[in-house]
Amino acid sequence: MDHNRLPDNLSMPACTIIPVLEYENVAAAITWFINTFGFTERWRADNHRAQLAFGGGAIVIREPLSPGKPISRTSVLVRVKDVTAHYERAHKQGAEILRPPSNFPYGERQYVVKDLGGHIWTFSQTIANVAPEEWGAISADL
Repeated sequence: MDHNRLPDNLSMPACTIIPVLEYENVAAAITWFINTFGFTERWRADNHRAQLAFGGGAIVIREPLSPGKPISRTSVLVRVKDVTAHYERAHKQGAEILRPPSNFPYGERQYVVKDLGGHIWTFSQTIANVAPEEWGAISADL
């Protein structure tokens, strides 16, 4: 039996990890993600929950579980093919850029942005294949 093989379900994407993020206005968040980051809508349940796709991944956007209480904020990293083009799209849409595209010694070019709900997103493009030891980390024995 393949424990890594998940059963098919048209309501769920094939990816294994799906961040769930809370927003006060789910409909506004859906529009913002489509226009600003290039996500696509997979499905929507009224105005309280939706699933959006990007490449081989997905996120769930939902209304707060505890209305009136602070929304927990999170940080998400998304790999893209062209971080500069992605940055330009987000910038053009007025996204709050926290750090413009920069190259890092671990072989990634990244930019960081805050979304309309206060969550932090890092978009990352691979620019080199660099062993962790070359920039000060240690590879795990897998």
